[in-house]
Amino acid sequence: MGQDSAHRSGTGSLSRPHPREAELREHIAGRRGALLSDLKLQVETATGGGFTPGLDRTREHIAKRLRALGASIELVAGEARPSWLYGAAGAGDIPPVLVARRPGRAGATRVLISGHLDTVHDPDGPFRALTIGEDGTTATGPGCVDMKGGLVIAIHALESLHALGIECAWMVVLNSDEETGSYHSEAALRAIAREADVGLVLEPALPDGALVVERPGSGQFVIECGGKSAHVGRDFAEGKSAVLALARCIVATGGMSDPAASRIVNIGPIEGGRATNVVPDSARAWGNARFGTPEIAAAIERDLRALETSAGAIPSVRVEVSFNRPAKPLTPGTERLALAARSVAESLGQKLPFGKTGGVCDGNILQDAGLATIDTLGVRGGGLHTPREWIELASLVERCQLLAILVARLSGDGGWRRG
Repeated sequence: MGQDSAHRSGTGSLSRPHPREAELREHIAGRRGALLSDLKLQVETATGGGFTPGLDRTREHIAKRLRALGASIELVAGEARPSWLYGAAGAGDIPPVLVARRPGRAGATRVLISGHLDTVHDPDGPFRALTIGEDGTTATGPGCVDMKGGLVIAIHALESLHALGIECAWMVVLNSDEETGSYHSEAALRAIAREADVGLVLEPALPDGALVVERPGSGQFVIECGGKSAHVGRDFAEGKSAVLALARCIVATGGMSDPAASRIVNIGPIEGGRATNVVPDSARAWGNARFGTPEIAAAIERDLRALETSAGAIPSVRVEVSFNRPAKPLTPGTERLALAARSVAESLGQKLPFGKTGGVCDGNILQDAGLATIDTLGVRGGGLHTPREWIELASLVERCQLLAILVARLSGDGGWRRG
């Protein structure tokens, strides 16, 4: 696993106030209406389920706005996912990764802002619009917090810094497959992480506004069983059921989880057999694993592979594993960065508690690549991945102010440069 290195230059100040913070704060407060209008535009541009037209429109829209700030734009070709993954896309469905770079002055801290364009919501489903609540304090809409709201505050934060002439060194990386594991974009994320000094990810805050500082790792696996088909009535004894073999494997995985020890193994979906009067010769089950350490990940993989049968056995069992999102523990560099964010929040009269979650995100990948990363700087809300997803509208301004001032402070403090 890569080692966080942002702390090598010493402790230094957590974050030095920028002389124009009050002006920046007021400028963003004046964008309240524009933030809401942009949120509506983003939410009502469908980007779920790999919907290419919506992903392309959103990517082009953001690229245009970042280019207007003086950033260079690169579209990095995505890589293929393992063919055995559930719902693995074909080559023609691989989206590019948007990378924008604005270097700033020599020696400035290079701030990487990371986000994703995709959501989990069906582009043809009934949940399509941003709907303001009766009291005007919240709204619902597909992806409004995960992470359309995060994208909106990032654009406005950078535009506000530019409008006030506050020079910052930043990069933005936006992928389109975070919700399905970032397999297409992992290589690009790791490459851009090597160019940066600190990483800020736009995932939504926890319900109380907390900043996540620890996450488990996550990975996918498949158990594939092969058998011997036969007519159920005439030749049942000659058959070897792949479904029964798979069932035994699934039962075995039930004993692999220990949530209290940060070890989770989950199965679903499942497929197998073609008809009830045929002994099935094939069956598969896909699963997800969560793990707190590399050692736990290795133990889970050993247990899964122990299900495999020797070559030539019928029924047969084969296991494929891809644990591509390593655990994200609290490291010294990430703690220092989190404290810097808290310092900004407190200067704005906001609270920024720290928390943990069982979810994973691209922050896992960036930190594993050696980059001190905090990954819940997006808006506040809840109901993620459901048709009740909602956003606290006040958080558009508040989290945009937090992000913009944090970028200004970090970029102006060369003490964050990696050794």
